[in-house]
Amino acid sequence: MQSAKLHFSQSENNYQIKEAYKTLRSNVEFSGQNVRVISVTSCTPGEGKTTVAMALARAFAEAGKKTVLVDADMRKSVLVGRYRTGSVRLGLTHCLVGRERLSSVICETDTPNLYVVFAGPVPPNPSELLGGRIFGKALENMKQVFDYVIIDTPPLGSVIDAAVVAKQCDGTIMVIESNAISFRFAQRVKDQLDKAGAKMLGVVLNKVDISGKGYYGHYGSYYGKYYGKYYGKYYGKYGEDNAETPSRPKTPEPGTEPDDDDLDELNYLAGVTRKD
Repeated sequence: MQSAKLHFSQSENNYQIKEAYKTLRSNVEFSGQNVRVISVTSCTPGEGKTTVAMALARAFAEAGKKTVLVDADMRKSVLVGRYRTGSVRLGLTHCLVGRERLSSVICETDTPNLYVVFAGPVPPNPSELLGGRIFGKALENMKQVFDYVIIDTPPLGSVIDAAVVAKQCDGTIMVIESNAISFRFAQRVKDQLDKAGAKMLGVVLNKVDISGKGYYGHYGSYYGKYYGKYYGKYYGKYGEDNAETPSRPKTPEPGTEPDDDDLDELNYLAGVTRKD
C-alpha cells in the first residue's frame, strides 16, 4: 500500500464549511445503511465536485468511518495536484488494465480512516475501463473493507463516464454551481443519470455567496478556465481550439487481465484490512 499526505486549503478548514459537510454526511447516512458506494458528478467542469467528494470523504473519516476516495476522473484529474504531497507512483488505471492489484494502488493518508485511490495515467478508453468487470469487482472488494466508497467522476455534461460509474453505485450526488447552470441543463444531466439506472441521493448547491462578498468567486473563475480548456479541446465543446493539454504519464500497456478465479480471491485487497 502506498502512503500520501493531503494538503487542504484554508477555506476547506473553515469551521462553517466543515459543518456544512457534516450535514451532508448525515443526510447521506439517513439515505439508508445500504448506501455505501457513492459517486459525485456535476454538469460542467469547475463546479466543485472534486472538492465536495474530498470533503464528504473526509467528513466520514472524521466520524470514524473507514473511507476511500476513488478518483475516477481519469481524463483530467485535479485531485493529485490539489491535495497530494509526496510521491504516489500507482493509480486506478494500473489496476483497471490488470497491471496492479487494488491493494497496491490504494494510498493511506495522514488523515485517520481516510484512503485515496488516485487516477493514474490517462488511458485511451476510460469509459470502457470504468464499465468493465475489473472496476465492478474492485468496488465489491472495497465494500468488504471500507465503510464508505466515494467516487469522484467527470462532469456528466461533458462525458458519459459518470453515468457508467453511477449505475454501479448505491447512490449519486450531483454538484451544481450557484447561478451558473440552467434548470434545463441540470434536468438533462439528471435524465441521463435516470436512463443509466442511477439512484439520485440529491443535489449539492455549491459556491453559494453566503457573505455577500463573493467569497467563492475566484475559485469558479480559476477552475472553470483550468478545466474548460482541457475538456474543450478534448471534446470540441468548452475551451479554445489552441488549448494545450498538460502532459501526463504514459498509460501502461494492458497486462494479462485477471481471470474470474483471480478476481474472486480474498487477497485481491491483500494488506488492506478492517481495523474494527
